[in-house]
Amino acid sequence: MTFTTPVRHIASRDNPDYRLWLRLAQGRPGHRETRILLEGEHLCQTWLEHHGAPVALIVSEAIQAQSPGWIKPLWRDCEHTRRIVLEDHLARILSQVGNGPAVFFLVEPPTVMLPELITEGCLWLDRVQDPGNLGTLLRTAAAAGLKSAYLSPGCAAAWSPKVLRSGQGAHFSLNIYAQVDLSGLHRRLRVPLAATTLQQAQSLYQQDLRQPCAWLFGNEGRGVSADLLALADWRVHIPQSASVESLNVAAAAAICLFEQRRQFAGV
Repeated sequence: MTFTTPVRHIASRDNPDYRLWLRLAQGRPGHRETRILLEGEHLCQTWLEHHGAPVALIVSEAIQAQSPGWIKPLWRDCEHTRRIVLEDHLARILSQVGNGPAVFFLVEPPTVMLPELITEGCLWLDRVQDPGNLGTLLRTAAAAGLKSAYLSPGCAAAWSPKVLRSGQGAHFSLNIYAQVDLSGLHRRLRVPLAATTLQQAQSLYQQDLRQPCAWLFGNEGRGVSADLLALADWRVHIPQSASVESLNVAAAAAICLFEQRRQFAGV
């Protein structure tokens, strides 16, 4: 026999669980806290599709009372986990997106082990610090068909609220490896390493990209570090107007990844 977990109501801002969720929502998890808070219909549904029920489902009183069509499967699929209803004023404080529906998942992000060998196309990021850029890079990589992303120390926290919102569910289509020594990882690489740079580089459109590679993109201001650039098999640049100094790293990645996808398709 299976039992439905009772629904819990929280009305006080001093509740210790609520205080934890607020820290997670604001990107202040604490050194030992591994759980993350997902906000919004899209992120919660995407998590459910890829990983199943969360640690907890949290909704506002208004969402529970209105019971829109999209909340019903979330509510049903979480019937054996913790389900919490927040008073509306607490849900508004917890929300980081303004007028979105107040629905949250408390989850443990997936843990992944570094592969012994890297034989497929992937994304390498060297000290990408802006959360919006990082989320967009992950989203672009997933859209281009890559399955893994390796992030060096100095990158923004991959599972922080701002990166999650910018990624729009891409996290759940990728294996994300954080705090990786990319120079040390190079010995496991069995595909070419491609770096974007203006130094001794050929045009992206002259490079034969019809094989998988590891795409390396660097810090917003300083680019790829010299030690990593020295390891690159391919150095490419994107031809552009001389009136602009450089492209945003996320925009440059989108051009490179989809030029490779175009070449794979033979169009």
